[in-house]
Amino acid sequence: MDGAAAIRTPRTVGVVWGLLVLNTLGSAGAKTIVPLPRSVIQVVTMGALVGAFALALAVNLRLRVRPSAYLLLLTLLVVASVVASVNLESGFGALFRCARLALFVSTLWLLSRWWDGGLTFVRHHIRMYFFVLGSVAAGLAVSPGAALPDLYGGRLVGALWPLTPPQIGQYAAVIIGLTVLLVIGRRTDRASAVVVIVPSLVLLALTHTRTATLGLILGLVLAIGSLFLTSAAARRFFGWAVVCATVAAVAFASALQSWFLRGQTEENFSSLTGRAKVWDALLSAPRTTGQQVFGVGLGDKSYGGLPIDNSWLAVYNEQGLIGVSLVAAVILVLGGVALLRPPSLQRACAIFLISYCGIASYTEAGLGDASPYLLHLAVAASLLAVPVRSTPVPSPDVPRRRTARLTPRRSEVS
Repeated sequence: MDGAAAIRTPRTVGVVWGLLVLNTLGSAGAKTIVPLPRSVIQVVTMGALVGAFALALAVNLRLRVRPSAYLLLLTLLVVASVVASVNLESGFGALFRCARLALFVSTLWLLSRWWDGGLTFVRHHIRMYFFVLGSVAAGLAVSPGAALPDLYGGRLVGALWPLTPPQIGQYAAVIIGLTVLLVIGRRTDRASAVVVIVPSLVLLALTHTRTATLGLILGLVLAIGSLFLTSAAARRFFGWAVVCATVAAVAFASALQSWFLRGQTEENFSSLTGRAKVWDALLSAPRTTGQQVFGVGLGDKSYGGLPIDNSWLAVYNEQGLIGVSLVAAVILVLGGVALLRPPSLQRACAIFLISYCGIASYTEAGLGDASPYLLHLAVAASLLAVPVRSTPVPSPDVPRRRTARLTPRRSEVS
């Protein structure tokens, strides 16, 4: 944000954001080089959330927050989650997850004081996830066998911290997209951008994550399209991207098809790697009216022991139709506000994040609970916030001193 009167963002805010990222990394994933008990990982991630809340409270002791439709809807989602979980249909773990979500949303409320329509949180987002990807690259260098296990079909996983291929693909796609937009908007130099984009592209390719790749491509198309009429750099980048994509599609068609299919059969591919079977079973299961409206309470985003891998169905299962309505309102409100904003780099970044989360919601869960997707949307909300300038402190009234005149008054001359 420009201007001397802008509210300065303390460095502690970046630390808080990093702790929120750590909390949302999760505790389930591939086997690591050094075995990490799940209980230890959960203590670390929950400790990170408690630390984030404590630091956010310490840096915002006066509890100054900014009005935010996004955070208001998340607060209502917390209430809906508690109502759904209080019957303990999903066990006592549901109440624990509700407490986690409430603490997560409360921390975002405390950070909203610094949501000023600037790029501060975009930069925090890129730095933190680039650090996470750095740990993935380090694991790949130390033990390629553990980082590319046969259990995941040779796809890249986290060998130092248990991260799944879809997680790594998501982090890589998001920071690639944001960095590309910063380059187009001339808010970062090309050398720094290459350091971020090239390794992230390599890691994304090694994960063989189709959802992240499609989300990156379509998200960038929409974001750059929002700048097309006002930015010559955006038009040049779009033109070169089309040329490069056409050449790659012709020259490497076979390799791209092989990468995209990941060696799957036609039946497995058409059922979205078995996801469709889980979705059909969830939708066909008998439910009471209360379960349809309120859900069964926060769980591990699975049904019948299998992951749901769809944000909308996961929310429907755990928070019911009320939860689905609130999540849909989040996407619609953020998307509507982004469309009403004049063209700018901040608007383009917000459109990228919103569209990416919307695309990924079809094959990934997370929009109804504390997750990286809620952090992506929080960054979008910070970008769409109306800039606030601090009110200058009025100077106290100082009595005017009488000074001697160097020239006599006209009456004195006459």
